[in-house]
Amino acid sequence: MKIVIVGGVAGGMSAATRLRRLMEDAEIVVFEKGPFVSFANCGLPYYVSGEIAERDQLLVQTPETLRGRFNLDVRPMHEVTEINPYEHKVKVQHEGRVTEESYDKLILSPGAKPFIPLIKGCDQAANVFSLRNLPDLDRIMASITDQTQKAVVIGAGFIGLEMAENLSKRGLQVTIVEKAPHVLPPLDEEMAAAVQNELLKQGVEVIPSQSAVAFEAQGKKVVLENGTELASDLTILSVGVQPENTLAEKAGLKLGLRGGIVVNEHYQTNDPDIYAVGDAIVVKQQISGKDALISLASPANRQGRQAADAIAGLNRKNKGSIGTAIVRVFDLSAASTGLSERAARQAGLDVSVVHVIGKDHAGYYPGATDISLKMIFNAATGEIYGAQGVGAKGVDKRIDILATAIKGDLTIFDLPELEFTYAPPFGSAKDPVNMLGYAAMNLAEGFSHSIQWYELEQELAEGKILLDVRNEEELSNGRFKQSITIPLNQLRERIDELDLNQAYIVSCHSGLRSYVAERILVQNGFQVQNLDGAFALYKTVRPEELTYV
Repeated sequence: MKIVIVGGVAGGMSAATRLRRLMEDAEIVVFEKGPFVSFANCGLPYYVSGEIAERDQLLVQTPETLRGRFNLDVRPMHEVTEINPYEHKVKVQHEGRVTEESYDKLILSPGAKPFIPLIKGCDQAANVFSLRNLPDLDRIMASITDQTQKAVVIGAGFIGLEMAENLSKRGLQVTIVEKAPHVLPPLDEEMAAAVQNELLKQGVEVIPSQSAVAFEAQGKKVVLENGTELASDLTILSVGVQPENTLAEKAGLKLGLRGGIVVNEHYQTNDPDIYAVGDAIVVKQQISGKDALISLASPANRQGRQAADAIAGLNRKNKGSIGTAIVRVFDLSAASTGLSERAARQAGLDVSVVHVIGKDHAGYYPGATDISLKMIFNAATGEIYGAQGVGAKGVDKRIDILATAIKGDLTIFDLPELEFTYAPPFGSAKDPVNMLGYAAMNLAEGFSHSIQWYELEQELAEGKILLDVRNEEELSNGRFKQSITIPLNQLRERIDELDLNQAYIVSCHSGLRSYVAERILVQNGFQVQNLDGAFALYKTVRPEELTYV
């Protein structure tokens, strides 16, 4: 059997090497239109700052090593320009010559291409770049000189934030422009707020709710939709990607969401001898069941391997993806898995939300730092829809656990049962993931009733009173504008100060003490709700709504 693979990197090379391990006698040819067939594209931003010191560290495999170990015929700088499904042939262009190559099975792994918005003057701008591969990186690095001082990053998604961080670490003055109301749009607003605060702390200017509408002076001036003009020596466009579907479309293959290639559960297109994997294909969002485009390395690697299994006759199926990702922004990490609250509500799901704040390891052991976790779930069934986390350390561990729980069909009721390694330098006896489960169970079983940070203003306007149970010394960190205060440890003896006919919302610093207060008050006949995430979360996302003495 002869298998031709179009495109290398994650999906294509995973398919090629898996095929060889399963089919020693197969002829496997890989065409890559660029100069590098296997490179670490997720590591590209870190070369900009010098954190990855050597460019060669980004090269994972070469055609020579792939031939030596796997007997693969890997041909860089060979662009497949046309597929003839009826004759099972592809046309290949290399150094000005066009040849044909036959195939029995064809795997498309063309990836995604940067979405380049139609911005006036972009074609005349000499200092505007996108970053998707090593040649892109080389062009960016060649443009940076001693005179390069100001950089503008348009788009504050994962790649945009990584570029902003690394350009800043290189010594440039960086401004981020983001069309959405907040940075890191895949996260919900209150979780992304911590990331935006970290950017500001590190000297990066953030301009949300704006987009670039023009480049002037050959790109040296960036004009925003509100008329603001930004000086820029280097501009990075990072406003998303779109499937590279040119070949598929010309071959008459079925396309779906935003031009993505439609495949079945075995990665076959509507032509059973043509398979497709990676960023170019439409996948099922495993939680909502809806079509999605998920451009991440881990799913692409898995898809390449599973397509190879299918070609080799193994009954391997594509179960879909949930979209698990993480980004480091200076001294902070932010990660997510599954659906955001916004996406879950848009999908029409029955949504409940819980926030907890814990430590990355035992609080009494030196160096403990806060982790803020959010979980989106169904209180009736316990199904976990998604989770997000922000913190200096340990965020990856917790979101990976929650991603595994989602993939394994665990529910909120299973989270307290999870047993983790524990010693003071590594974790807590009750891990933040356990605590998420306990807090979610309290909501599901009716032991607690919560409101979200964005509901507080309306609830107070309707006549409820906010009861702050923090200690007096904590109030110097900020106070809710409309609140009364009774420290938790005094609540039982001062309960007569409260009105049984009045509805209350109770808050503390992180939500734990306010839950204890809620239980005390409810069992004394009061109508009470807990402010989920409490003061710490509210201060992160709405600091201007607090008073400071």
